[in-house]
Amino acid sequence: MKKIFLIIALISLAFNSFSQNIFSLFGKANTFFDLFAAGKFEEAHNYFSEEGKARVSTENLKQFWTNLESRLGKVTAIDASGSKAQGDYYAITVNGEFEKDKQDFILLFDKNEKLVGLHMPPKAAIYKKPVYADTTLYKEKSTYIEFPGHQLATIITTPKNVAKFPVVVLVHGSGPNDMDETVGPNKPFKDIAAGLAAKGIATIRYVKRTMVYPNDFSKSFTVKEETIDDALLAINMAKKIEGADPKSIYLLGHSLGGMLAPRLATLAPDLKGIILAAAPARKLTDLIIEQNEYMAAQTRDTSATMQQQLKEAISQIEKSRFTELGSMKPDSVVIGLPASYWVDLNNYDQVAVAKKLNKQRIFIIQGGYDFQVSEADYNLWHAALDNKSNVTLKLYPDLNHLLSPQTEKGTILQYQVPANVDEEVITDIATWIKQK
Repeated sequence: MKKIFLIIALISLAFNSFSQNIFSLFGKANTFFDLFAAGKFEEAHNYFSEEGKARVSTENLKQFWTNLESRLGKVTAIDASGSKAQGDYYAITVNGEFEKDKQDFILLFDKNEKLVGLHMPPKAAIYKKPVYADTTLYKEKSTYIEFPGHQLATIITTPKNVAKFPVVVLVHGSGPNDMDETVGPNKPFKDIAAGLAAKGIATIRYVKRTMVYPNDFSKSFTVKEETIDDALLAINMAKKIEGADPKSIYLLGHSLGGMLAPRLATLAPDLKGIILAAAPARKLTDLIIEQNEYMAAQTRDTSATMQQQLKEAISQIEKSRFTELGSMKPDSVVIGLPASYWVDLNNYDQVAVAKKLNKQRIFIIQGGYDFQVSEADYNLWHAALDNKSNVTLKLYPDLNHLLSPQTEKGTILQYQVPANVDEEVITDIATWIKQK
């Protein structure tokens, strides 16, 4: 079955939907390449699923390896080094060392531990520090957000020679995220922390629970466990930072974090304000459908087959529109997430909650080239909140979902090119926070 539409991938909701023996997959990945190196292509071909065998022949494998060796030389070392759940599949990263160079491989396995795909990712681009990151103006301290049986690595970035500085808690988008919210060579939270610190504003950023403790999310859960509980702990930590103004604590939520920012503001009423960056105003189901339609249009494939695949994908996505469990169990999986998660989000109206916030300040920012959370969401926020005195909104026409400048709307491939959070965004956030 050809899967074109990554129903959840574009908003990074990558939770395990099945249990895998990682060590078994690592062993199979290494053995697969050992067979390649020994010239046993028929045996290597048997590692593929029936679907995979239909797409890739033994001769294809032989040609692939022959071409690789002619370019890189004989293999000197092969080792599986990483793993990641991708919907119903599991991706194993294999590091290869050859006589002339190094090359990584990605092997995609199904639930039966059969190969369904093999590709060579391009050599990763490297993160580039933004020009506005003046390290002489701030310092960073490593610590932990702790709760029973868990620790989340945390970095507190504080400005030097500033008294009673504001603090911004950075809250991630959906799915597993490190403290920098790394996507390819891009680290938007690291950029924001450096940029704000250089302007006299501290930040707290931390590894998301879904990255460190994925087994906690193998059954039913909601955004409370995924995001809210840890954000509240970070807010409490912010108040205790030496030199911080406990009455000037802000929260910046990106993507899903921005969607949840109004809820967090009600749970932490002493927050001075919230910043909604690329925040959905619509239901998650609507966003996923729009993303699928956009990606389908990007293929420029107008065939009946493509249209049917899109129709079938949307039909599956529509199944997430429910507000009660009914006869479903809380841990029933619906397009990659438990039913409990959908019930929670589908009963949450972030725009309505934000509209009721009168004492806390709100700053809503959005990129015009964002294909994950589009300008349609910004327009909804604008229509509902523009007349409120505590709300500021700004659209940046040339920025994408990561708030970096682009020349077009583009696709997910954009995230593989190093680009920093735009300096204008940093300046605007700092100016807004310092306003009386």
